Amino acid sequence: MINQLVKNIKKMDAPIVVGLDPMLSYVPEHIQKAAFDEYGETLEGAAEAIWQYNKGIIDSTYDLIPAVKPQIAMYEQFGVPGLAAFQKTCEYAKSKGLVIIGDIKRGDIGSTSKAYAVGHLGQVQIGDKKFSGFCEDFVTVNPYLGSDGVRPFMEVCKEEKKGIFVLVKTSNPSSGEFQDQEINGRPLYELVAEKVASWGEEVMGDDYSYVGAVVGATYPKMGEILRKVMPKSYILVPGYGAQGGQAKDLAPFFNEDGLGAIVNSSRGIICAYQQEKYSSFGAENYADASRQAVLDMKEDLKQAFVR
Repeated sequence: MINQLVKNIKKMDAPIVVGLDPMLSYVPEHIQKAAFDEYGETLEGAAEAIWQYNKGIIDSTYDLIPAVKPQIAMYEQFGVPGLAAFQKTCEYAKSKGLVIIGDIKRGDIGSTSKAYAVGHLGQVQIGDKKFSGFCEDFVTVNPYLGSDGVRPFMEVCKEEKKGIFVLVKTSNPSSGEFQDQEINGRPLYELVAEKVASWGEEVMGDDYSYVGAVVGATYPKMGEILRKVMPKSYILVPGYGAQGGQAKDLAPFFNEDGLGAIVNSSRGIICAYQQEKYSSFGAENYADASRQAVLDMKEDLKQAFVR
């Protein structure tokens, strides 16, 4: 799937992934009302509302972007109905030709890690048949437990030709409490990046590894260093827009060929209609506002010499 992701990015000329991270407060009132009229003010009603909201955004942007990144926590808060909405969202996005990056941030060891990997990227054996629990193409992985937590994902990725993005330097303000701590004079995030590069050598696509990295847009100087440490790892870059990352700072995350990174925007796109800049669209046309936000982001990145 790393080859497919690169192909999609080239085709769309847009290194952009839309984060489908819906809170109920993001969903326009008319969508909520229709869902609650059918299912009541219940978990099922909330899940239906976010699914319909996601569908509208996918319909309005799929021809502009290579991938979407649903954050599973936003669905899990609605219990089993929320997980069903997560799966419907992934399946629908896939039907539109989009690559699915499941933002699940799992990190465990042994059979538990393998079960997470099988559930989200692989197939579970039931009798003499195999079934896919979920249908992501990539997932995010927390490396805090070391190779024991990452290798089970790598094994499934080899079997399924899918991929992972390992947390290396995250965009949140407190990330440095652990990630910036020095070990023998070097920050921890650099040591993690070296492991990512090493793991990645074992599972290569045509030009890039199945093992990518998450590096926040809010730390461009670190991004420049980490790009050199992980030349064959695709970098998933969160933190653009709402979290403060700016397009002018993103060039160091990319390789000279203009590839090597994909930039995430969540609230900046899916909640565009709530922003003053796009308020003229109104809640009824929220999806059109999201489309315009994607077009504006694409132009913003081009102006910053990210191609």
